[in-house]
Amino acid sequence: MYPQQETLMTTDSIPVIDFSPFIDGDAAARAEVARQMRQASSDWGFFYLAGCGMPQASLQQAFADSQALFALSDDAKQAVAWQNAESNRGYVGVRRERLDPNKPGDLKEAFNLAPEQPEGPRNLWPAELPAFRPQMEDFLQQCVATADRVLQAFALALQQPEDFFVSAHDQHHHTLRLLHYPALPAGFSAQGGESRAGEHTDYGSITLLFQDDAGGLEVRTRAGDWIAATPIPGTVVVNTGDLMQRWTNHVFCSTPHKVNLRSSNRERYSIAFFCHPNHNADIRCISTCSDAENPPRYPPISAGEHLLERLNATY
Repeated sequence: MYPQQETLMTTDSIPVIDFSPFIDGDAAARAEVARQMRQASSDWGFFYLAGCGMPQASLQQAFADSQALFALSDDAKQAVAWQNAESNRGYVGVRRERLDPNKPGDLKEAFNLAPEQPEGPRNLWPAELPAFRPQMEDFLQQCVATADRVLQAFALALQQPEDFFVSAHDQHHHTLRLLHYPALPAGFSAQGGESRAGEHTDYGSITLLFQDDAGGLEVRTRAGDWIAATPIPGTVVVNTGDLMQRWTNHVFCSTPHKVNLRSSNRERYSIAFFCHPNHNADIRCISTCSDAENPPRYPPISAGEHLLERLNATY
């Protein structure tokens, strides 16, 4: 566990915030954590969250499941391949996705799954890994619980009822993404300027990112410099996405980030939980995020419409 940070904004490091007082503390402690999260989301759009309540054993199992999945044969992975943006589930091969539309496809492979809805698309499960489904469904539930707690803190930070964001996410239109960055051969040269993951912002409200120790994630500062989001054991990286930026009228910002080719001689694994509002949620400027000098910057948009626009532009 990491100590609370008195000064969140620095010139060279992404803030680390201890979330345990929000989970276990009194109203004053919860308000202080929410304040720190607001400042970090405004100054950086990124922060490390320690003490988030995610069981370590579940996280370790999820990484083990991810490694087993990506070790399957190409035929087995293609049997559960991603088909379209409407379902947004299944296996995505190396270079299939292009997060930066001006660069070649990303040097990574991925597998998407999501909380299933009674009448929605179904997840695709590899037949070769019978334990994969129940273990990932359990991990999904833990991610939803953690994301809801973060959303509660965000609501308090904006002087909104604690369930303001949670109620707008209660249909669980989220995406869990397992990511594998294969090791590149010695002497590999990025002729077309490709990256392991191109420069981009996330599409939804918030993202929870779990990293292994390989590193490579970089975040762009307000000054335009790129700094490393070095893995810190016991933390989850939280960042705000495009819809949260619209919702809060840039009080919380959506920050460009990428995964560089440094240390590409070794494999990298990460797990991202993309928290997205209900598809029918009306995303419009929150009342406490605008005034006469800072009027709403965006017209209202439905969360589902926004997501489809971004996904169709990516693949």
